[in-house]
Amino acid sequence: MALRDRLAAQIAATGPLSLAEFMTICLHDPQAGYYATRPGLGAGGDFITAPLVSQMFGELIGLWAAACWQTQGAPRSFRLVEMGPGDGTLMSDLLRAGGTVPGFVEAADLWLVEVSQPLRARQAERLSTARAQWCDSLDQIPDGAPMILVANELLDCLPTRQFVRTPQGWAERMVGLDAAGDLAFGLAAPLPAKGRPGEVGAVFESSPAQAALGSQIGARLAADGGAALLIDYGPAAGEEGGDTFQALKGHQKVDPLACPGEADLTVHADFGGVAEAARAEGALARPLLTQAEFLRRLGIEARASALARSRPELADQIGRQFDRLTAQNQMGVLFKVLALHGPGFIPPAFEAD
Repeated sequence: MALRDRLAAQIAATGPLSLAEFMTICLHDPQAGYYATRPGLGAGGDFITAPLVSQMFGELIGLWAAACWQTQGAPRSFRLVEMGPGDGTLMSDLLRAGGTVPGFVEAADLWLVEVSQPLRARQAERLSTARAQWCDSLDQIPDGAPMILVANELLDCLPTRQFVRTPQGWAERMVGLDAAGDLAFGLAAPLPAKGRPGEVGAVFESSPAQAALGSQIGARLAADGGAALLIDYGPAAGEEGGDTFQALKGHQKVDPLACPGEADLTVHADFGGVAEAARAEGALARPLLTQAEFLRRLGIEARASALARSRPELADQIGRQFDRLTAQNQMGVLFKVLALHGPGFIPPAFEAD
């Protein structure tokens, strides 16, 4: 039975699903979930991420990670963690660039947090020479050593709830069935509107999963030291995101109810909520940077120029890749970078607020 039909049968039997429940099933159902069966990364898939745009992205993050390690006294062993490693491109580029810093790769205890078996296979192939270990969640990684964690476009696929302001109060958006038995959006019974202002029709999103991850990372950094770099698309501090739920298939937005399990479902990252949760556990959080500012502080202009000089036949392509990563109308401003860290040091590129 198709996932769409199974969802309809479940709703008919037990009632509507929250948006968070719907996202979880569509992305991770063992038989037909998007990440469980058909994650489509790259130009021929459903979406493209910054590591796939250019090697410069992962290389600069590799140098950032190595600088974090050095700043903390170059410990003999540390946990190098990537959550949601995609096809392994970012980590491959990270290790290549980080390997130019003596001792960094040798000290790294490499862990990849990945729940998708198809993606694990692609990562294993790309990182065949690395001493990598895989796990399903951060709490499966041994503690007791500093951690340097990277997560690119992870927060956006964590399940999120939505609430809509009605004349009677805030009502949670649900996925139910219409009169014809097809999947349809609806609203649960309204809750009192006290405590949160909003005009009728306003939407706000709340992701307990994103906050829980912030807490988990924050507790680890407070106890063991280290730093975490979270890169995703979302609003700047003080901005409201509104309704950001979308489905992507073949690089185009599609109706998220039309093809459950066949499209990537995403929402904007709640950087403020993640940072607040990490601080509550004793970690520190730096002010957000745009992706463009972060990469510029790490020297992307110089890296792009060096690549163009070494491969003049690719100079135009490298220029387009640079623009894709840093331009205001592309990834440069929409994508933000949040750094969390333990006490005693400030991560590179975030020293100046």
